Amino acid sequence: MDTAEILKKVRQIEIQTDRLVSETFAGEYLSTFKGQGIEFAEVREYIPGDDVRSIDWNVTARTGVPYIKKFNETRELTLMIACDVSGSQQFGSRSKFKQQAAAELSALFAFCALQNNDKVGLLLFSDEVELYVPPRKGKKHILRLIRELIAFEPRHTKTNLNLCLETLIKVQKHSAIVVLISDFLQTVPSFEKAFKLAAKKFDLIPVRIQDPLEKALPDLPLCLSITDPETGETDELCLSDGALNRQLSQFWASQQKDLEGLFTPCKTEPILIDTSANTADPVVRYFKRRAKKIRK
Repeated sequence: MDTAEILKKVRQIEIQTDRLVSETFAGEYLSTFKGQGIEFAEVREYIPGDDVRSIDWNVTARTGVPYIKKFNETRELTLMIACDVSGSQQFGSRSKFKQQAAAELSALFAFCALQNNDKVGLLLFSDEVELYVPPRKGKKHILRLIRELIAFEPRHTKTNLNLCLETLIKVQKHSAIVVLISDFLQTVPSFEKAFKLAAKKFDLIPVRIQDPLEKALPDLPLCLSITDPETGETDELCLSDGALNRQLSQFWASQQKDLEGLFTPCKTEPILIDTSANTADPVVRYFKRRAKKIRK
């Protein structure tokens, strides 16, 4: 896309997302994701009647005078969007590619954060960290992130979820909401350890994007030459081969079982996105389920 096309697409996503957030998402986001509660402000000398649990024993020991820690209440959050830009994202058999669905979802979360004055950062990854934009506030910053999601051209085609998660753990020092958007086609053991560590440190939300053609092929008397978008390997594919669909079905069942075995113990509920359906609806349902759990 040239610059004019990119700006037009950014504007379209901005208009669509802004309306969705105003009508549906802002309140759900606010009720679902609470602020960090309190943040450290300063120390001051102890006054009789202060809560002794707030005494800063390190400062007290250095000065010989009792000091307590003061905290400020805050609702401010940091949202980190980690988005898979590997070769498999350039696939879609229906209304959109997985990459387009990922951009729409990222914009949706980013505009929710903007509405609530939260910081938003972006990490694009393949089997390398392709781009890291530190969290900041403001509409100009959000539009820059959306532009990157639409126009960025990755240098690599493979996927490394483990590297993505390890990078987030290193660069994001404080607690954050991390929205991890991918098709999760990697074997679970390859990123399991890093995922568990990230789930402990962050409010981790896995978003799995999938396309109907990845789960079942149409039964047609056709043979096609296909190329793996991540490895570049080429093979012949006969759509009338029933054994191929059985293998696909077994792979998806196995992958689903492995991911559930990872997500459930970590208490991370995935958002499932289908490229043939509306991308916003599953997010609305997720917000409502989660808000209901919090109220309980």
